[in-house]
Amino acid sequence: MNEAVVLGLAREALWVAFMVGGPILAISLVVGLVVSVIQAVTQVNEMTLTFVPKLVGVFVGMLLFGPWMLETLVGFSQTLFANMASYGH
Repeated sequence: MNEAVVLGLAREALWVAFMVGGPILAISLVVGLVVSVIQAVTQVNEMTLTFVPKLVGVFVGMLLFGPWMLETLVGFSQTLFANMASYGH
């Protein structure tokens, strides 16, 4: 296994991790910003108020994006295991 193969695998693994984690992080960011704006407008500074909307948003995001995320991870794993013999040289 030479350096190019290792770097290619690492790059692909990081890209898959970014693709899988990105939607959930984006949902959490948007919900947090919306709740922060609402808190700033109403001057309600309760720290625990952002927790429940973020939790609900992430749960809904997992329901919506979960099958796609699982398909992406399984596809990467299948490709990795299918090419395992060629990585040994």
